[in-house]
Amino acid sequence: MPERNSIIQSASADRLAKLITARMAPGANKDAIDKRIWDLFGETWCIMFTDLSGFSRNVARFGIIHFLQTIQESERLLVPVIDQHDGILLKTEGDSMLVIFRTPQRGLACAIAMQHLLEPYNAAKAPEEQVLLCIGLGCGPVLKIGDSDVFGTEVNAASKLGEDTARAKEILVTGSVEEACRDTSGLSFVPIDEIPPGAERAFRVLYS
Repeated sequence: MPERNSIIQSASADRLAKLITARMAPGANKDAIDKRIWDLFGETWCIMFTDLSGFSRNVARFGIIHFLQTIQESERLLVPVIDQHDGILLKTEGDSMLVIFRTPQRGLACAIAMQHLLEPYNAAKAPEEQVLLCIGLGCGPVLKIGDSDVFGTEVNAASKLGEDTARAKEILVTGSVEEACRDTSGLSFVPIDEIPPGAERAFRVLYS
């Protein structure tokens, strides 16, 4: 199965590369090629980016082994929650995860479940052992290349919210996620000023 998955990813990436190369040729009909690319790879997904608050400071203070331990522990705790909510973990980079969900409702429910799971865990840990999670969510049309990566304005917005803007325990979402989930019982959405490129609005999720 891993070999088959690798072939699928390679075939998708190869096809995209050929179309991009054709798009760069003199006199190319870029609109027509763009349509082919979106027809092949365009899908709608909810995108989640996670980050660990204070991670760089802890690495500098406690060293690289502590860095590796925290990453491993965060994945041990959080990947099962992602699986339970039918998320697909596309990749990890350092202390960040990129996850996609078929609906914003599933993505937001997963984000809340992750934060709920970490609350009692962190309460029993010393400050340097805590897993302090920041989450950003977006939703919209993306180019999905196999099971390796996604590209799009909502991807960029979710990345900015999760990795740069959100603080520990926060869930920040783009306007598209808020619009889809605004009637969810027990939740409220507070507009924030730090609107990332690619989004018209952004919100902080207040959850119980």
